[in-house]
Amino acid sequence: MIVIENVGPGSQARMRRQRAGRMWWGLLFVLMVLIYGSHAPLINLTKVDGRVPFHPSSCVVMIELFKLAISLFTLFLGGGVSALCQPPSAVLLSSYAVPAILYALNNNLVVLMQAFMDPSSFQVLSNLKIASTALLYSLCLGKRLRPAQWCALGLLMSAGFCHTYFSLDLGEQERADDQSASRLYITAWGLFLVLVYCFVSGLAAVYTEKVLKREKLPLSLQNLYLYVFGVSINGISAYMSGNQRSFLEGYSGVVWAVIAGQAANGLLMSVVLKHSSGITRLFVISCSMLVNALLSWIILGLQLTPFILLPVCLIGLAAYLYYTPP
Repeated sequence: MIVIENVGPGSQARMRRQRAGRMWWGLLFVLMVLIYGSHAPLINLTKVDGRVPFHPSSCVVMIELFKLAISLFTLFLGGGVSALCQPPSAVLLSSYAVPAILYALNNNLVVLMQAFMDPSSFQVLSNLKIASTALLYSLCLGKRLRPAQWCALGLLMSAGFCHTYFSLDLGEQERADDQSASRLYITAWGLFLVLVYCFVSGLAAVYTEKVLKREKLPLSLQNLYLYVFGVSINGISAYMSGNQRSFLEGYSGVVWAVIAGQAANGLLMSVVLKHSSGITRLFVISCSMLVNALLSWIILGLQLTPFILLPVCLIGLAAYLYYTPP
């Protein structure tokens, strides 16, 4: 009887809007997971004789250029061109420069760390950025997480460890001719760098979320500011790297697909940070590991093991604990 009395035209319209909103966010989440998960398999498809034929720094610059162009286009479509006629203050611009610097620093750290650890160790330890993001999210944004939510993030990090660990083909490594090159290893300097990487990764996500939510500007204009700095900083970094190749050397259709996908994902992530939170980003990244494994099996012929079900269960339980109301 109470339900019948409370249901009216206004309540029905509100319920429809809520269902539409949940459906929209669900589609957005699935799309981001698919793009994130397909990144590594697509990069593998671009390899020629086991090597990537293009320079990674030029690819990063092209991704930033794509995001800048799309942001400018959506700003024109949304009628926000008049905002460009009002020059922003130096303080406002500096807020958008910080994330670009942090992300550029992280991109360089990923390359630098490879000299101090093997790729598998990096994959395992990089899951620590879940903890760093959660801590910075709570401290810098003043968001108090319930004990169940902290437990959920712990499960999410455990899922990352399990997925990476059980995907290591240790038997092949032991049979390799060059034992020193294939053995799992990490130096003290490498451990320090991976901790810095995880801290900077979390700080970049939290700071970007803070800036996007604090400034009452159209998201397309905010993205425009972000990617102007992104193009500039990464362009300078690419120039200083001393690459002797031509800028677009080695580009193929698959490379352009990677660039388009990463540009789209960056723009979608800004929507998440503006209207949701960086924690949602962590769930996207964790779920993308499973898509990555499936696509690697389908496209690259890599072998899956029954242990893949363990991270699936852990991620599902983490999502239930985090998003279920108290």
